[in-house]
Amino acid sequence: MPEVIIHDDANFERALRRFKKQCEKAGILSDLRKHRHYERPSERKKRKMNAARRKNRRPRLV
Repeated sequence: MPEVIIHDDANFERALRRFKKQCEKAGILSDLRKHRHYERPSERKKRKMNAARRKNRRPRLV
């Protein structure tokens, strides 16, 4: 769980921005969106296959 400590002289907006960034890095929001609705196993398989196709289609920079 991301945690941000706010000191007495700290700005709340900056602390909120840091907290949001930590949540994004931890993958909390994407996980929440992913579990918002039930996804049938066939839909999950189809989504993963499409993602793999997109990934393989991209040109690789070496």
